[in-house]
Amino acid sequence: MSRQIRIAVLVPALGLFGFLLAWALVGLPHFGDYRGPYGYVLDRVVLPERHMTNVVTAVVFDYRGFDTMGEEFILFAAVVGVVLLLRQGGREEPDRLNDSVGSDGVRIGGTLAVGACVLVSLWLISYGFVTPGGGFQGGAALASSVLLVFLVSSHKAWSGVASDRVLDPFEGVGAGGYVVIGLGALIGGLPFLTNVLGPGSVGTLFSGGSAAFVNWSAGMEVAAANLVLFTEFIDEYVVPLAKGDAAG
Repeated sequence: MSRQIRIAVLVPALGLFGFLLAWALVGLPHFGDYRGPYGYVLDRVVLPERHMTNVVTAVVFDYRGFDTMGEEFILFAAVVGVVLLLRQGGREEPDRLNDSVGSDGVRIGGTLAVGACVLVSLWLISYGFVTPGGGFQGGAALASSVLLVFLVSSHKAWSGVASDRVLDPFEGVGAGGYVVIGLGALIGGLPFLTNVLGPGSVGTLFSGGSAAFVNWSAGMEVAAANLVLFTEFIDEYVVPLAKGDAAG
């Protein structure tokens, strides 16, 4: 197919796409215009029924827990696919890369920041039913906190905390634990993912009942999955580039 023919096909298609996009944008409701009753209903029933003050997390891990399990396995499958695409050959040995941070201030301050960020991430996960947060947000923050080890130390130190040997069990337990909790309810004669421990006490770590364990499973899976992605991108792109600069 010649260039002229491709352009002749592309221009009308782009015009149609632009028209449909503009039509959709013009038809959007105004900011703050909420037309669905679902949110209003949940805002009234979550606290008396589930004893959770964070409505969003209650929906994600309790009312809509089965859908969230599917989203978790979508993330799991996506990470596996990315790893298969990126991992083309053998990995470089981390001790051959001399990329240690030379500044003592950066190393000390960064190390302290790792601990502080990890604590904040664990707080986001654990208090997900009380305040804004939860397993997905806290898991992503936890993975970013561990990434600081690479930024403020060296690739060798990063390889020690983000190796397959460390991450694979966490990812497997996070994804599988979600299903096991749901099956536990089925074994007890209840619907899948039913809160078998009851609603708990309002405003405490136990306000989620057994949904709290679902929340932690999601946090573990999200953190491990993101760290696997970070590891693959660093090993496939950053490490070869750094070695090339060192050789030059």
